[in-house]
Amino acid sequence: MDAEGLALLLPPVTLAALVDSWLREDCPGLNYAALVSGAGPSQAALWAKSPGVLAGQPFFDAIFTQLNCQVSWFLPEGSKLVPVARVAEVRGPAHCLLLGERVALNTLARCSGIASAAAAAVEAARGAGWTGHVAGTRKTTPGFRLVEKYGLLVGGAASHRYDLGGLVMVKDNHVVAAGGVEKQAVRAARQAADFTLKVEVECSSLQEAVQAAEAGADLVLLDNFKPEAQFPSVAVEASGGITLDNLPQFCGPHIDVISMGMLTQAAPALDFSLKLFAKEVAPVPKIH
Repeated sequence: MDAEGLALLLPPVTLAALVDSWLREDCPGLNYAALVSGAGPSQAALWAKSPGVLAGQPFFDAIFTQLNCQVSWFLPEGSKLVPVARVAEVRGPAHCLLLGERVALNTLARCSGIASAAAAAVEAARGAGWTGHVAGTRKTTPGFRLVEKYGLLVGGAASHRYDLGGLVMVKDNHVVAAGGVEKQAVRAARQAADFTLKVEVECSSLQEAVQAAEAGADLVLLDNFKPEAQFPSVAVEASGGITLDNLPQFCGPHIDVISMGMLTQAAPALDFSLKLFAKEVAPVPKIH
């Protein structure tokens, strides 16, 4: 899907609620700095100061829309950034621009960092000749999952299940609690899933994977090991300790999905700045 069209996935009510919570967190009371800046009409340039993939425009827009500011973008969502790049311009009352500045920059930097990591992982997988799905995980920042899952999609990766209701995932602790893979765990999962959800079982050995497949799992998740055999009746997901460096080692013919927690847990944020300017041409910031 085209990156610009991904904004349609974001529920407006959820987006507005998130933005409201972020702004309240940053300014829950009196904003003394507003008396310094005043409320006069102002303009600011958004600059990208590190390379990567631009992601997070809907969140950036929503933040400033709530503050009665207007954003004009010079680059589309999903663009490859080459610093220093003038990405957008924001116009509105000075105190509103500055009130939204840090929240908007934090969101854009984090989302773009995840999109950049996802794009690098997909590129590495395709470079290895593998055509399966590179995916994220549920290892996301509490309260920030929508942004991080969206960033994965902009980067070309799959978001994986959004929450516990998107897939019946039988993890190692579920297997222990249920008393085993072959009958108890998968049987209980199939009953819970009914016909509407798929069942995936985390396996720590080839034997467990075979048992899960025979018991009726739709997917098996191989934790920290590569398959030695093909599972024709189920999809196979590799996960656990996979990084950009060792990703090609998991790009085998029997793997359908490679999920990587590091895409959301370890992706470095991109560097952006928002600079107010009074002249017709915004000065280019320096990279430190």
